[in-house]
Order: sequence, then C-alpha cells, then structure tokens
Amino acid sequence: MLQQYKHILVAIDGSYEAELAFRKAVEVAKRNNGELFLIHVVDTRAFQNVSSFDSAMVEQVTDTAKKTMEQYVATAKKNGLDNVNYAIEYGAPKVIIAKEIPKEHNIDLIMIGATGLNAVERLLIGSVTEYVTRTAICDVLVVRTDLDNKPALNQSGKKASIQAE
Repeated sequence: MLQQYKHILVAIDGSYEAELAFRKAVEVAKRNNGELFLIHVVDTRAFQNVSSFDSAMVEQVTDTAKKTMEQYVATAKKNGLDNVNYAIEYGAPKVIIAKEIPKEHNIDLIMIGATGLNAVERLLIGSVTEYVTRTAICDVLVVRTDLDNKPALNQSGKKASIQAE
C-alpha cells in the first residue's frame, strides 16, 4: 500500500532549515493532494528572563510571526497548493510540535528542518528536532537537503541559496 500523507505539519522558526522543510512540504502536499499546516511557536520561556517584560513585546513578536506566516501561505498558494493553514502558538515548542498540534489537527506527517544548533547548544538547550523525532505521535521527516536533494550546506560550509519558485 502506498502511504499518502494528507495532513502535513511544518514548524516555521525563521531558520534556513525550516525554509527547506517548508519547500519540500509544499511538494509533498501537492503530490498527495493534502493539507499543509504551518506552525510557529513563540517560546514563552524566552520572556521569563526579561525583567521589563510587557505585553507590547509579545504583541511585536506575534505581529512579526503573523506577517511571516502569511508570506509562507502566499508562497505555498503561488506554488499550486490550495489547502494551507497556519497557527501561532505560545509555550514550549518541543511539546506543541511533537504532540499537541498533531493531535488537534490529525497530522500524519511532521516535516522539520535539521537543527541549526551546534553540539554545545544542543547539549545545553536541546534540539527541538531531536525531541520531535523521538516523541512525535506521527511520522517525522527531518529535512537536510534542498529541492534538488543536494546537501543544505555547500562545500565551503555556507548555506546554499534557496531557489525562488
């Protein structure tokens, strides 16, 4: 039996790796006549250490996230995918991406970018990608290559450019 993923989740965090996952997810959703669901999680733990925390800061982050997500939706639609939705959530990205959103939206595939963290950062704060691959309630595809299946990093160690569609 051929597996067809109909409800695909992509975590968007503004990183190059998330962009690669998004581009590939659009193609998978088109091939499967599926829905693409984009999620951006505002990590509220980042605000806990800010002594002058106020709601204006959260509003600014939310406004930026909303504009970014709307651009992603427009890009997906421009590339031929009609069924695209998004959400902005607040809390711990690991749990929201791995468990909460997949359960709420009947997600059958999470496509997530490989971590952009170095070894020390992964040790200290942990990788969202690593957590999601270990604990997700559905299949997970970690994206490490561009649309041509070339490594995301070129030989000089710099990020390869993403081709505009």
